[in-house]
Amino acid sequence: MYIIAGLGNPGIQYAGTRHNMGFNVVTRIADDYNMQITIREHKALCAKGFIEGQKVLLAMPQTYMNLSGQSIRELVNYYKIDPRTRLMVIYDDISMDVGRIRMRAKGSAGGHNGIKNIIAELKTDEFPRMKVGVGKNPEGRELTSHVLGRFSDSENEIMRKMLARGSDACRDYILYGIDEAMNRYNN
Repeated sequence: MYIIAGLGNPGIQYAGTRHNMGFNVVTRIADDYNMQITIREHKALCAKGFIEGQKVLLAMPQTYMNLSGQSIRELVNYYKIDPRTRLMVIYDDISMDVGRIRMRAKGSAGGHNGIKNIIAELKTDEFPRMKVGVGKNPEGRELTSHVLGRFSDSENEIMRKMLARGSDACRDYILYGIDEAMNRYNN
């Protein structure tokens, strides 16, 4: 089984914000593979199904971004998966241009509080992740306002294309592993 977890904040007030791109990619994957995100377990909204014959659990932690690791740890432990080879965490990145994807096999949190918490809860930084570029914080704007802000119309068009690419990247991770997925999507 694979766990694909998208990070974000629960609640209608956060829907469509830059910080919820992990939720958006997971929702696109669910749509692409006819999964219903209706299961509540381990502090997450989840869906179960198959991608290319492989059993997959999609998860959107409901703990708010900064405590995402609580839910991820519970899921990893309950389903007894190896996070190094069976987990994918998807989250927003303000250091990358809007719509850009970058996958990594492991690494630091890079200042992202959700990833910091996952590393602390799993006690390792060795888990695959997909960063989704949401654009740099404009000079003089408070960071919170930026990540909890919404995309412009032109950015929304870019992000719609990114959602399809993000879904494909997760499929390729499952089919070919993180190294091949990085080769295909990190350019």
